[in-house]
Amino acid sequence: MEDIFKKYEKTIPRKHSISFSPKYKEEFRTFVNETLFIAIAEKTFEKLDWDIVYKDDSSIEAKRKEIGWVNERWTEIITASYKNGIVLVKSESLGSEMWDVGKNSKRVKLFIYAYQETLKTFDNQSLKKLENEVEKKNNWDDYIIPETLPQPTPAKVPNITLPIIGGLFLSLILGFIVAFLSIKGLYIIMLFEFLVATGIAFGMKYLIKLSNYTDFNKLQYLLAAMIILTYLSNQYFQYEIILNTNNLERIGFWNFLQIRFTQGFMINKMNLGWIGWIISWILQLGLTAVFAYLKIVTVFTKYLIERVPIEVVDFTYYFLLKDKSEEEIRKELAKKGWSDIKNQNEVFEAVGGWQNATQLNRDK
Repeated sequence: MEDIFKKYEKTIPRKHSISFSPKYKEEFRTFVNETLFIAIAEKTFEKLDWDIVYKDDSSIEAKRKEIGWVNERWTEIITASYKNGIVLVKSESLGSEMWDVGKNSKRVKLFIYAYQETLKTFDNQSLKKLENEVEKKNNWDDYIIPETLPQPTPAKVPNITLPIIGGLFLSLILGFIVAFLSIKGLYIIMLFEFLVATGIAFGMKYLIKLSNYTDFNKLQYLLAAMIILTYLSNQYFQYEIILNTNNLERIGFWNFLQIRFTQGFMINKMNLGWIGWIISWILQLGLTAVFAYLKIVTVFTKYLIERVPIEVVDFTYYFLLKDKSEEEIRKELAKKGWSDIKNQNEVFEAVGGWQNATQLNRDK
C-alpha cells in the first residue's frame, strides 16, 4: 500500500460490527460514468494492494490479505457497486470472526478516500483517454488473431470406470486408516474429516486426469458414495481389528453395532448414549462432504484449465465476445487444427473452467 494511504488509514475512526458475518457499507457520489468508475476503482485497489477477484460492467471486488505467522490469508472482501452515479462500498469479514473490531469500516472509508485521491490525478482529457482505452480492452480490439495455435494432443475417451474402481479402493484404504487410528484413541474430530477429504481429493485428482472424465454431476454422486463407503468400512474395520487384537469370538458386524449403541458414545467420560453415535456419524459425513466438495471443485476446475493452452482459450473467448455462435467457433477452431469434436469440447470446458476459477476466488 502507498504511504499516503497507510497514514490516512491510521486516522480513520472505527465503527464496530458484531454479527455472524460482520460487515460495513457506505455510499458516496461520483461524477464519472460506470466505465470510468470501474477503471479508477481498479487502480485504487492496486494502490491499496488489495487483490482484485472480480469485475463486471458496474461492480468490482477485491480481497485484502494479511501476512500471518505461517502464511498469508484474506481478511475482508471489499465490493464497490455503481448505479446512476452512486457508489455503494461494502466490506465483509472473511473467516469465522463475529466481531470485526471496526476493521470493515476502516476498509470502506479508506477505499473512498483512495478513490477520490486517484480520481484527482485525472483531468477531462486523461479521463476521455482512459475511457477509450478501457473500451478497447473490454472489446478486445487490440487482440490479433494468431495465424497458428498450439496443436491439440489426442483426446482420451472419457471413462468413468477408472474413477469408480479407484474410488472404491481409495475409500477402503482411508476407512482402514481411520479405523486403526480410532482404535488407538488418536481420532480428532474436524482434523480427521479434513484429512479424509484431502485424501479423497488427492486421489480423485489423478483418477480424473487418467480417465479424462469430466461429468461433474456424476462425479458428485461418486464423491458421496466414497464418503459413505469410507466411514461404513471404518466401522467394519474397527470390528475386525477389535476381534483380532483381543482374540474374541466373531459376534457378527450387526451385533457389534448394536453393542456400541447399547454402551453409548463417550466424550470425556460422559456417556451421550446411542444418540451420540448418530450425531458423531452425521458430523463425520457432513464435515467430510463439505471439505471434500470444496477441494474437488478446485481440483476439477484446475484440470479443465490445464488441458488446453491459454492461447486457444483466448482465441475461443475472443469469438464468444464477438457473439459468434458455437458452430461458427468450432469452424474457426478447425481451421487452426482443432478439428476433433472431443478437443473442441475440451476448449469450451476450459473457458467454463476459467469462469469457475473466477467464482472460486470470489467465494467467502
